[in-house]
This record gives sequence, structure tokens and C-alpha cells, in this order.
Amino acid sequence: MSTSTSVAAVVLDIIATIAPDEDLDDVKPDVRLRDQLDLDSMDFLDIVMELRKRYGIEVPEEAYPKLATLDSCTEYLGPLLEGKL
Repeated sequence: MSTSTSVAAVVLDIIATIAPDEDLDDVKPDVRLRDQLDLDSMDFLDIVMELRKRYGIEVPEEAYPKLATLDSCTEYLGPLLEGKL
């Protein structure tokens, strides 16, 4: 499994945990997650907190825009998750 596939799977798994009613089968990697899914700012904070809890990754507030799409999550989180997956 490539790192980008792994990172996308991690993000989708976290979203499935915090928003279990969302259908994640057709999430487009280049469209903002909040435009595709019914996620609010609290859900987004839950994603960030889950990343910290599961993988010890701190996402500073100024980096939040880098988590807008699955592609941008992969780009930003890939190096941070290296060796943790």
C-alpha cells in the first residue's frame, strides 16, 4: 500500500469514527471534505484531535487549510505519518 493510500485510509477511518452516518465510498480526493460531507468545524477539530491521539501528530491551527481535501491531507500528513503506519 502506498503512503498516499495509507494516509487517505487513515483520514477516512477517522471521519468514519466521528461521523459514522457519512457515506465515504465516493469521496473525491481533490474536493474539499466539508463540501462533500456533512462536517462542521467541531468535526474538523475532532479529526485533528484524533490524529494527535492515534499517531501523536500535532496539527497547528495555521495548517488546518492543508487538511481541506484528501489530496492535501495526504500531502501534509504523509511525511508526519511516515514510520507510524
